[in-house]
Amino acid sequence: MVQCTMVSTLLDGLPNEVALQCLARVPFVSHPILQLVCRSWRASVRNGELLNVRNQIGATEELLCVLAFEPENIWQLYDPRRDKWITLPVMPSQIRNIARFGVASVAGKLYVIGGGSDRVDPLTGDHDTIFASNEVWSYDPLHRLWAQRAPMLVARAMFACCALDGKIIVAGGFTNCRKSISEAEIYDPEADTWESLPDLRQAHPSACSGLVFKDKMHVLHKGISTVQILEDGGNYWAVEDYSWLQGPMAMVGGELYVLSNSCIRKQHGENFPDKMVPCASGFQSRIGFGMIGLGDSICLFGGVIGPGPRNQCIKPLSDVDILNVASERPTWRQGSPMTRCRGSIAGCALLKI
Repeated sequence: MVQCTMVSTLLDGLPNEVALQCLARVPFVSHPILQLVCRSWRASVRNGELLNVRNQIGATEELLCVLAFEPENIWQLYDPRRDKWITLPVMPSQIRNIARFGVASVAGKLYVIGGGSDRVDPLTGDHDTIFASNEVWSYDPLHRLWAQRAPMLVARAMFACCALDGKIIVAGGFTNCRKSISEAEIYDPEADTWESLPDLRQAHPSACSGLVFKDKMHVLHKGISTVQILEDGGNYWAVEDYSWLQGPMAMVGGELYVLSNSCIRKQHGENFPDKMVPCASGFQSRIGFGMIGLGDSICLFGGVIGPGPRNQCIKPLSDVDILNVASERPTWRQGSPMTRCRGSIAGCALLKI
């Protein structure tokens, strides 16, 4: 008996599985064009079939997601291989100029969590009254759609937020401009549910941030040398004094890098001396920028040039600067500037798709 191979409706003369592997190698930034070719291609992109094949054959890409102060609530994605920016649909939150939120990426989707408004009335100078919220939004890049998800158990802003083992963990932060909190919770994207975790052992009256280091969530407070680490599968928080440098941080290849005193330094871990990589003195007058690890590089983007002796105004930037820390002699190079976003960076994350 002769076994026939089903001919693809995607590419003439090829089996479906082979045709899908061909389409899976097309860069994500070109997927909108793929969807215009025919109905079968559009269906393969939107139903997640192509994403599954990309995962199987190792064709996934890491894209940088950025939200800046301008324009309001518009995210952009950066493809580092092609040095290209694309703009997402406006995030439909009712919070104007959203800021102080958490952001993470899980299973090919972007999640924007909590935060409040950074809007100032141009006529009166009054700030918006929303400081913290519990709202959650997800962005599906396959369908190019935003969706509102289950809210957090506690409204918060300026908190630690990390993706770990397919879930999102948030901890600490503020419920208003004066009240810091120690509550922590975990989000399951598949079930769209939040559950409480043990409270942080220490709450501080300063903004906190989170990072995953050695497969564990670490919570850091600005100006505090101690670090709180989620241990034993989320059963308790350990407190350690690592004496890490203060400043913007980025993870590259499992290593932690910090921008401190105009230098990029590698932190070797618990109380180990740091190692200086290259100088970043050119960024001394630049504030409010974003910094993240992207592939084998550190990417620094956006921000503003503040007023000074030679500059009386605040200049919003769309610049992108990239440092390959894996090379023998790391040097800065410029990437394509952001095409829509500019100014202070409200949030950023890596989206693997």
